[in-house]
Order: sequence, then C-alpha cells, then structure tokens
Amino acid sequence: MTRTERANELARRFPRIYPDAHCELNFSNPLELLVATILSAQCTDKRVNLVTPALFARCKSANDYATIPTAELEELIRTTGFFRSKAKSIRGAATQIVERHGGQVPRTLPDLVALPGVGRKTANVVLGNAFGINDGVVVDTHVTRLSRRLGLSKQRTPEKIEVDLVRLFPRAVWADLSHWLIFPGRRRCFARKPDCPGCELRDICPSADKPGR
Repeated sequence: MTRTERANELARRFPRIYPDAHCELNFSNPLELLVATILSAQCTDKRVNLVTPALFARCKSANDYATIPTAELEELIRTTGFFRSKAKSIRGAATQIVERHGGQVPRTLPDLVALPGVGRKTANVVLGNAFGINDGVVVDTHVTRLSRRLGLSKQRTPEKIEVDLVRLFPRAVWADLSHWLIFPGRRRCFARKPDCPGCELRDICPSADKPGR
C-alpha cells in the first residue's frame, strides 16, 4: 500500500471508527479556546479543563485578560505549569486583540501567529475548532507519533509533518484529521507500549507489532 493509498483508506475509515473524536479542551467561544490552548502547552487537556472554569468566570473579554493583575492571573493558572510565561502570553495576546482587532480573536493564520505566545499549532487549533476554517493541520506529539507509525510522514518537525499531511488529505478534513490521530494516540497508540492487538488500524499500519517503534 502506497502512502497515498493508505491516506485515502484512513480518510475513509476515520469518521466511522472515531466518530466522537473532537477537541478535548472545553470552551464556548474563540477567546476561551485561544486561552485554553495557550495553557495546554506542556500540560494535559484534563488539567486545563480543571483550571479554566474559574478563569473564564473571572475573564469574559479580551480586555479582562489584558487588565487582570498579573499576580491574580498567575494564581488562577498556576497548576498548568510554566504559569508565569503563560500569563505573559495571555496578557500580551489579549492586549493586541484589544488594540488591533477590536477585542475579537482574529480569523486568519497570519494575524493569529502575530499574537504573543501563539504559534502555528495554536492558531490551527483556533481556526479549525472555533471558526471551522481548515487552514492547516494541528501537529502535536500524538499526531507526530502516529504520522510516523502509520507511514504518513518520515519528517521529525511539526512544520514538515504538516506539509506531508496537507498533501495527503483533502482540505475539508484537515481540522478533523488532527482529532482522528490524537484520539487513538491517547487511547491506543501509546509512546512506549502501543496497544497493537486492540488497534482498529492494525491491518493497514506498517508499524504494527514491530519492536523498536
């Protein structure tokens, strides 16, 4: 099976075998998702979801994030780790959203990555999940691991892996694709001991049951 054939088969199977795959960060608007995604760096979605209810209750707008005292913001997000740098990014991004975008989260990749603390991954998360805009594929550690194990990419950097994925899959599924890869990455295809016998993709995975994956 060629790489393209495997990608086509995966695109056909994914919606059927992982129909519940979705963004696992809790949010109700683009600003909340942007903040939650910044907090998710080096932190689990589960932990972020424990922290954000109090944070979202305190900060309702970009101006709230831009003006909240630094010490208060840091205390609210402390348990997500790296809380000082995350607080700085959140305040910086919110300030620019207020000053340059009328308080609304921008809807383009260039405008999003221009915000402090917002890289391509975070921008793609917001575009795909808050706005339904397929402008790229989110590549995190799970997507990186499964892309290599499934033979979709031999690259090692997120940027190059994303290039391979957008070439293999139609634009219409780019946002879903990251969820389809993250879902089994968290539940089946673990970094150290993948559950190959229980994997729904075992029959087309070139890495199945191979040691030293």
